[in-house]
Amino acid sequence: MRDRRYSVNLPAHMAECDANYLRIHKLFPAMAEADERTFVLPNGDRSLTLRFEVVERAPYTTLLRLSQQDDDRETPWLPAPELVIRLYHDAKCAEVVEFQNARKFRAVYRYPNPAMRQPDEKAQVNRLLSELLALCLEHGLTATPVLASGDD
Repeated sequence: MRDRRYSVNLPAHMAECDANYLRIHKLFPAMAEADERTFVLPNGDRSLTLRFEVVERAPYTTLLRLSQQDDDRETPWLPAPELVIRLYHDAKCAEVVEFQNARKFRAVYRYPNPAMRQPDEKAQVNRLLSELLALCLEHGLTATPVLASGDD
């Protein structure tokens, strides 16, 4: 039987990071000036609140935290998702650099490993970001006022 190790599909990974950068800019266009943006995702009689918060600004990068803000969750035993994303403005890409307080994801992990991370853990957390952003774009209602600039 042949050894089937996971290998990174770099073009696909970069395409996902590039798409995430564009999605974040659609959702949070005033990121350079504003410090946060909140979205409400309707879910039947309940709703889910996601908050984007600027943690750090630098000339070529921005560090952004995406977290769920609901305190009355039905699953208190399951921690609410929290991702820290670094946006690289010169390369126009966004990558998850922290998930649930876990940092510095390697491209590939041997399995099994002490932290029991999946071989494609880095790709999975970036895919999760992609899905959360797509959900906000499709169903999200902004809870932060948006000021329109018009020619008055």
